[in-house]
Amino acid sequence: MSEARRSIVIKLSEAAKLAGRDESDITLIAVSKQQPDERIEKSLASGQRIFGENRVQEAFERWQDRKLEYPKLELHLIGPLQSNKAQAAVALFDVIHTVDRPKIATALAREMTVAGRSLPCFIQVNTGEEDQKAGIAPNELERFLTFCRDEAGLQIVGLMCIPPIDEEPAMHFALLKKLADRHSLPQISMGMSSDFDTAIRFGATHIRVGSAFFGERPPRP
Repeated sequence: MSEARRSIVIKLSEAAKLAGRDESDITLIAVSKQQPDERIEKSLASGQRIFGENRVQEAFERWQDRKLEYPKLELHLIGPLQSNKAQAAVALFDVIHTVDRPKIATALAREMTVAGRSLPCFIQVNTGEEDQKAGIAPNELERFLTFCRDEAGLQIVGLMCIPPIDEEPAMHFALLKKLADRHSLPQISMGMSSDFDTAIRFGATHIRVGSAFFGERPPRP
């Protein structure tokens, strides 16, 4: 196991213990976007098999061949999705974290039917109700969840959020946990490199760790 991955696993275990939780109930997603190939290969050699990507095309370039080489790879789409990328997303990814509007829900459902796949999906909730950020507003969640399940036919397993960068994340994690419990959704995707320990305390089942796992991303050329 690499030193970086070992460090994260130890911190995850400690955070779970402090929260009175079983660490096996928490999924570590290594956010591999923009990371160079040598770091990806080291992470694979260390045993990491669950990765998160923000962009569909970039993920295809990085993972299409590697999925053939590593059949146990699990890819999570954690960035915003455009409807014209739904077909490619369904073909490559195993879990979608960013269902955030009816158009995307409908497009994903259609492509899953064509592909014969039923991917677990999270609804992204804009807990800070930020105009520039994707996600459904908390007060619109119930209606949208009903649409996703009953009209689109998606397999909604949980909720996801990205708290505002200038606010204490704990209150947003608490809100997402409350919403998940209210709607009997068992999985919660929240927490990144700087705050995943807090997210675990508030019930995260999936944490998305990039820089703490790989190191800071190199600048784009």
